[in-house]
Amino acid sequence: MTSSLSSPWADMSEPQQFDVVVVGGGIAGLVAANRAAQLNLKAVVLEQGEDEKYLCNTRFTGGTLHICLREITLDEETLRLKILESGGGFIQPEIAQVIAREGRRVVRWLQDEGMRFMRASASEYHKWVLAPPGRSRPGLDWEGRAGDVLLRTLEARLISRGGKVVRGARADTLIMDGGRCVGVVAEQRAGKTPYRARAVFIADGGFSGNAELVERYVSRRPERLKQRGAGTGKGDGMRMAEAAGAALVGMDRFYGHTLSVDAMKNDMLWPYPYLDSLVTAGIVVDSGGRRFVDEGRGGVYVANAVAALEDPQSAHVIFDQAIWEKAGRNGLIAANPHVEREGGTIHRADTLDALAGLAGLSADALTRTILQYNEAVSGKEQPGILSPPRYREKFDACPILKGPFYALPMCAGITYTMGGIQVNANAQAVRPDGSAIGGLYALGSAAGGIEGGPEVAYVGGLAKAGVTALMAAEHLAAEKI
Repeated sequence: MTSSLSSPWADMSEPQQFDVVVVGGGIAGLVAANRAAQLNLKAVVLEQGEDEKYLCNTRFTGGTLHICLREITLDEETLRLKILESGGGFIQPEIAQVIAREGRRVVRWLQDEGMRFMRASASEYHKWVLAPPGRSRPGLDWEGRAGDVLLRTLEARLISRGGKVVRGARADTLIMDGGRCVGVVAEQRAGKTPYRARAVFIADGGFSGNAELVERYVSRRPERLKQRGAGTGKGDGMRMAEAAGAALVGMDRFYGHTLSVDAMKNDMLWPYPYLDSLVTAGIVVDSGGRRFVDEGRGGVYVANAVAALEDPQSAHVIFDQAIWEKAGRNGLIAANPHVEREGGTIHRADTLDALAGLAGLSADALTRTILQYNEAVSGKEQPGILSPPRYREKFDACPILKGPFYALPMCAGITYTMGGIQVNANAQAVRPDGSAIGGLYALGSAAGGIEGGPEVAYVGGLAKAGVTALMAAEHLAAEKI
């Protein structure tokens, strides 16, 4: 027998035996553990949080289940093509297929577990929202709402099926036997505890809460990003899987939104309202007053570009009164009026020169940038002159014409990392050569290759979590070992 531990059980409590050990008690982990229990597998969930209502991104979620901002129950082919289009070649076709096929089953499965859904707005992607929904006003308020109810419901269901949730258990080391994962060692208050099993499901939420890893892969100034999620994903699962030979993929992308820079200190300005509707209608400029990103790619794309700046708090979104009154009012918790009402900084001026002075930007550079942009979106500029280009298939590019003009200092809010452990369509962790590592699976935000890439493809965190959880549990149950 070989193991990643030099002396497997020295200075440890006696190993506990399960069919599957799940690392992380968010939606991915609890769906996987429950599905495994339904299939007569003995499951334990190791959750690093010690509180009864331990924090994780699922606890904060607004609860919208969608695929690429399309209704999750649309026909499989429509969703498959949308995923592939969004990914721009980054997402493997077999993974796109399984997400498109199984997304609707996640909704039905959750309904069978006792969860209720509602339509939150007329928007297509708001058709399936967990009830009771997240709050419809600024700030963070999760108790008794979508994600909190989901986690409490799924934990109770797991216990009723004979499963177990162990709080205060942080996974530290995978136990390997002949190339197969056969358990994990967890750090607990009483010391290190080994949990042996047929398989380990890593569902610990990625690495958005690990500043060292965020600096390595995402932004040179992680302290200048706003932690828009719970910040509990420390990258433990990714570290363990890589040590066991798993490939990592798409590490430089994250899901998040553009926020007022004052969200760094004002809790009423995150996770909502965000600025995406203003960003996709107006322009985003750097500290020199120049555009640096294609705003038409969407708020998640722009948030990634802002995070990559030398100073991620140096950008402004620029717009005029018409944009403020129209695009600014889009969304359930709109930027207009909530940003200013909750204390966010907004610079206003009747002229661009005066606006540049208030915002600390070069008046000449800002004026040239807006003039060139206006000519481009009005169709007067020669194609290819505007750099970076302005994609217009998803969002209208609105000219910035008439004062008062606005400059809103912004930052990037990071919710979860998109990169992680590369998986196949069964959610198995794979090596760089594509071969699966027996007994090792990655779910939800711990799994890489499902979102991100050059186009910063956003498939949907809850859908991704639910599908990978079901696939992992069912593959393990069917596996003959």
